Amino acid sequence: MQKIAVLATLLGFSVAAIADVVDDVRCQEIAFSLSAERKSVESFRSFIDDDARFVGSTVARGPDEIVAAWAPFFAEDGPAIMWRPRFVEVLQDGRLALTRGPYRMITRNPDGELVERWGTFNSIWRKNADGEWRVVFDAGNSAPTAPDAETQALLDEEDDC
Repeated sequence: MQKIAVLATLLGFSVAAIADVVDDVRCQEIAFSLSAERKSVESFRSFIDDDARFVGSTVARGPDEIVAAWAPFFAEDGPAIMWRPRFVEVLQDGRLALTRGPYRMITRNPDGELVERWGTFNSIWRKNADGEWRVVFDAGNSAPTAPDAETQALLDEEDDC
């Protein structure tokens, strides 16, 4: 009986530890988005792993290329973008994680009117030797229509990070 109690206690710690890691990664993803929302290129860069790959119509490799590819989002009159994780999955060893969720981009058309575009992002995070989570892979795809109201609401939720 005592062995079962010890095993249950250890499993409880394991589940709690994974839940903490999931929350850490979720908060990192939100902070990453906030860096783009606030147009802070230095903060944005700090979330990118030295060996990162961001995949779009081309592949940007490493922080310099990625920041250059994202430069329009940091321009004062550039497009606005924000995203939030809907799913966070962490491998059992706690060193690799996937985040996925909606993004919204707001641009201006040639007439100066605001245009809203939606899509889904996917990011792979790695916990580095310094204990920090950084993005190693990122990709997204646009959606032909806006997502359902529940998914859109993720972008309006109060963050508890």
